[in-house]
Amino acid sequence: MKQESHDHNFKNIFIDFPTEALEWLLPQAVQNFGPVKKIEFIRQEPKKHKLSEPHFVLDMPILFSFENQQLLLWLVEFQEDKSKFSIYKLAHYAINYIEAYPEAQVIPTVLFTNRKKWRKDVLHELESRLSNQLFIYFRYVFIKLFDFKAHDYYDCNNPVVKILLPKMNYKHDERIEVITQAYKGLYDLASHLMFDKYIDFIDIYAGISENERDKLYHEITEHKETAMLAQYIRDKGVQQGIQQGIQQGIQQGIQQGVQKNLKNNILKMYQKGMTSDQISDILEIEKEKVMVLIKEANPI
Repeated sequence: MKQESHDHNFKNIFIDFPTEALEWLLPQAVQNFGPVKKIEFIRQEPKKHKLSEPHFVLDMPILFSFENQQLLLWLVEFQEDKSKFSIYKLAHYAINYIEAYPEAQVIPTVLFTNRKKWRKDVLHELESRLSNQLFIYFRYVFIKLFDFKAHDYYDCNNPVVKILLPKMNYKHDERIEVITQAYKGLYDLASHLMFDKYIDFIDIYAGISENERDKLYHEITEHKETAMLAQYIRDKGVQQGIQQGIQQGIQQGIQQGVQKNLKNNILKMYQKGMTSDQISDILEIEKEKVMVLIKEANPI
């Protein structure tokens, strides 16, 4: 999977669950400012002073409005590959948004998502001082998912945490339990629409094999606490099978109808004295029309 796809997937989690993400990664914001009243996803590219300035794009700037009218601008950057992270670029982002939103509390946050140990850490802060005078200081909220132990979050009532369980740290023999906990937590804490959307995320980042999928289904169906989830998965599987059957049936019907008339049409064109090249040109045009019909008939 390309890096852009990773970014897009993680951005979607924060777009769909912004308050839950804030409560997990920056709980002191809610504690200090009170309930969130309004959420805005602002432009990713900070305003330039000159068109010749470098192009900056931040992954996810979120502007929260709280009950006491204070604002917090949360700059979240997602990094699957830590070698592409630059604290200097992040500092530029923060300064630009401090200028653009002077009333906001600007909190830069970086979420490192790769599931592996690091031989070398990234810079967590920048500092420039002379004697006892501090002139420049910059730091950000550092979050490395692999530093979190998945089993510590089985009882966490936050859908964002449940979705991200497969990106946390766990032993190989815990995989089935971790994925089951992710499924169950997401099913219990999110709508069916969000469950259908992010169960794919869990599958992708857990790297589930077909053999493991069978074990997972057996694990889910064997326990009372996951009985409703098991029934939902069964019903969803039947529904998807029916939809795929309808789609395939419509496409096959159109194709069979085309094939049935094709021989008769070619014969008629030859009888009219058309050459093979002329017939080929006509058939190519008709082929494009058939493809349009198939797309229009596709119900999914």
